[in-house]
Amino acid sequence: MSEQSPAPVTAEHNPLRDPHDKRLPRIAGPCSMVMFGVTGDLARKKLMPAIYDLANRGLLPPGFSLVGFARREWADQDFAQVVEDAVRAHARTPFRPEVWRALAEGFRFVPGAFDDEAAFADLARTVEELDRERGTGGNHAFYLSIPPDWFATVCSQLQASGLSDPQPGTWRRVVIEKPFGHDLESAQELNQIVEEVFPADSIFRIDHYLGKETVQNILALRFANQMFEPIWNSHYVDHVQITMAEDIGIGGRAGYYDTVGAARDVIQNHLLQLLALTAMEAPIAFTADAVRNEKEKVLASVRLFDDLDASTCRGQYTTGWQGDQHVEGYLQEDGVRKGSATETYAAMKVEVHTRRWAGVPFYLRTGKRLGKRVTEIAVMLKRAPHLPFTDTATEELGQNAVVIRVQPDEGVTMRFGSKVPGSQMEVRDVSMDFGYGVSFTESSPEAYERLILDVLLGEPPLFPRHEEVELSWRILDPIIDHWERSDMLPHDYVAGTWGPDAADELMRRDGREWRLP
Repeated sequence: MSEQSPAPVTAEHNPLRDPHDKRLPRIAGPCSMVMFGVTGDLARKKLMPAIYDLANRGLLPPGFSLVGFARREWADQDFAQVVEDAVRAHARTPFRPEVWRALAEGFRFVPGAFDDEAAFADLARTVEELDRERGTGGNHAFYLSIPPDWFATVCSQLQASGLSDPQPGTWRRVVIEKPFGHDLESAQELNQIVEEVFPADSIFRIDHYLGKETVQNILALRFANQMFEPIWNSHYVDHVQITMAEDIGIGGRAGYYDTVGAARDVIQNHLLQLLALTAMEAPIAFTADAVRNEKEKVLASVRLFDDLDASTCRGQYTTGWQGDQHVEGYLQEDGVRKGSATETYAAMKVEVHTRRWAGVPFYLRTGKRLGKRVTEIAVMLKRAPHLPFTDTATEELGQNAVVIRVQPDEGVTMRFGSKVPGSQMEVRDVSMDFGYGVSFTESSPEAYERLILDVLLGEPPLFPRHEEVELSWRILDPIIDHWERSDMLPHDYVAGTWGPDAADELMRRDGREWRLP
């Protein structure tokens, strides 16, 4: 029996369909991707599987090619085996031999170091061969899945070898993974380096959170529904909580994490991006410039409170239990500096100084080794100004809330009061829940699938401009500086709990409490 052909991509089953014509999938034109850092975890667990999944969905052109670049003495077939192993272990779509063979025909590998001019000359020749043999049309994306310290070197080599210069009618794009610097000054230097080689509209800064379906659904929830937008302001909203909690430790990332910490790793990019999407005004259109302009206005209007000791908190996990597993504290993790003051938990309270949000505090928190893995935005509404019930009838009634679950169970929950069945008047909180997995038959694409496809299509709404990056650092830098000048070490919290007591006190001062996801 012959091998079964992959199912055709249809609008009904393709979550990456053309938004302008639902009958057509969004298929990239002739192109290739050159991937630096192919030996890293990100490439193996996310990037290579995402490229295969795109091919399996029929969203890559027939001649699409993938070029690996690393300090390995591999032949093309060795690289192909590395990709196949990654795909079989981590791809989200079924492994189809015929799809794999067609994709693997376009695999090439160039050995060399990032500062090796001869290796980049070989890379330039390889790219030219792909144009002739595979029909990639002079269109090439360079994915820098490498430490930021090498960005300048690689960009300089791309420029010197002519790889960054497209011929008329073709394009060259660069993709940069976070972190985008470690403070405002380094971010500005990095932006200057990259923009000296590539024009601004050819630079794609990857924040994988912005590729998640639920994050994009924030805009649909707010601006496509009349029921939400009228209450999305300080007249009705008491406060907003944005949480990204992880139940894992630092794993094997001590060398990176111990120099960065929770605030730089998560708040500067992921949580401030979620804040911007939550607080922004309606863009005039869902275009890159229109969406980015509104996000930048929000970030420019974020203000810290004067007392940073009272409005921020940092913590560090100690030995404890994660479920039924006993886990070590941060200072006992392999590779962590003795007596390290790096925070594994960070919380902060900020205000958005706009007419819409005047007086509404935004609480952001993130941490390792917390109670469960969850990312959510909780818009907590003010209490009704008058309740015509007795206190005993409403003693179990909390605040109404709209909770957007980003991960892992993507969806939206609305919490409101309802009468308990019975002969007496008793009002209690209930929830109305929408889940993506229940409401839609098509599966959500993995974030990197969407983002890589957007790079190849040249569609940048989901990618932050350098202005957004710098505005985010302007918010976070004073907090980091304050913590580093302080003699106080991070507050301890036991692994498996929801953070230090000081974070709870941050909320109690305002008469509020953290929502338990």
